[in-house]
Amino acid sequence: MIGIIMFAVALLMLLFGFPVAFTFGGVALIFGVIAEGPDMFAFMPFRIQSIMENVVLMAVPLFIFMGIVLQKTKLAEQLLEAMGKLFGGVRGGLAISTVLVGALLAASTGVVGASVVAMGLISLPVMLKYNYDKSLACGTICASGTLGQIIPPSIVLIILGDVLGIPVGDLFQAAVGPGFILIGIYIIYILVYSFLKPEAAPPIPMDEDLDHKHEQYIRAIKAIVPPLALVLVVLGSIFAGIATPTESSALGGIGALMLSVVYGQFSWKMVYESAKETIKISSMVFGILLGATAFAMAFSYTGGDVIVEEVLSHLPGGQMGFLILSMVAILILGFFIDFVEISFIIVPMLAPVADALGIAPVWFAILIAMNLQTSFLTPPFGFSLFYLKGVAPAGVKTTDIYRGVVPFILMQVGVVISIILFPEFYGLTD
Repeated sequence: MIGIIMFAVALLMLLFGFPVAFTFGGVALIFGVIAEGPDMFAFMPFRIQSIMENVVLMAVPLFIFMGIVLQKTKLAEQLLEAMGKLFGGVRGGLAISTVLVGALLAASTGVVGASVVAMGLISLPVMLKYNYDKSLACGTICASGTLGQIIPPSIVLIILGDVLGIPVGDLFQAAVGPGFILIGIYIIYILVYSFLKPEAAPPIPMDEDLDHKHEQYIRAIKAIVPPLALVLVVLGSIFAGIATPTESSALGGIGALMLSVVYGQFSWKMVYESAKETIKISSMVFGILLGATAFAMAFSYTGGDVIVEEVLSHLPGGQMGFLILSMVAILILGFFIDFVEISFIIVPMLAPVADALGIAPVWFAILIAMNLQTSFLTPPFGFSLFYLKGVAPAGVKTTDIYRGVVPFILMQVGVVISIILFPEFYGLTD
């Protein structure tokens, strides 16, 4: 039972706010020494070297760099302004444009915090100015900002690909369908909501001057085409088999720098600041990975993995029972801990059982990714909620944000259920 106690202690320390990497590493060290003695960690340097030489994980800092550079090019601002004017004349049009921009930012940057903050600073004041319902506006921005968790190139998918031993390119291809379904559901919800409650999402009075409208269309195209071209180059090179995800991430970084030149935002100071932020975020991810590696090693040596596998393998309902329980567990854990910890600690416990039950690895990975996306919206520790609250105008209350994300959480859970019940519809059973 040492392994189970060890897991409970680590979870408790995380809930109290201890740093994740040091929590996993410290708990592993204490319980590992108690169970097996200090010799248990003799091979730890080799595991660290293996992580640092992992070619798949090399894509993580490169995609992060791509996203931060694009954030600093004012890409989000130009996209939101152009799309807002393009769809503003439709009832609920501002909210729909926010979803579409969120999807494009997800595919081009994949940085949830940057997307939510950008849309919170630009789109939220405009929606409030035109008397949009506060909850609808806040919920739309938070949900749209988290699309980067499922729409490739997603850091979550790269991590899951490494943890589960699945080619990242396969995960990117498999995630496109669920991602577009989710975007479509968001837009349908906004259209229905604005139809039933017209005062909640009124249209913006548009200038009827044909020359002015023509100018708006040109401006929108100029704002959309460059980032869309970058997305097509990065993902297209992977899907066509021309480049690996790691190689395409390098291509994405170069493409982002070229876009910064196009938008007139390039400077060596910007490159330096982007590189520094990339190092900070990458260090956090890899620090957690090292702590999680030590934790997983100690957990295995104490027999905790055997107990977990034994319990999960004998759940009633076979495949379906396991999928339901594992998804519920990940959903609940997502209320309290980050997707990185769940990916490195919980997923390795579930993976052997999924494999033993004959669950297709790609199917299982997409379910987890979609579920982890929900963790960004669930109170009390949903990061998107904090990001938006930090930049929201004074009149927006925390309760407005919480109330606004509830329908989008339910929509995401609905998509997860549909993937469990109809994997063949998404092409995930092969």
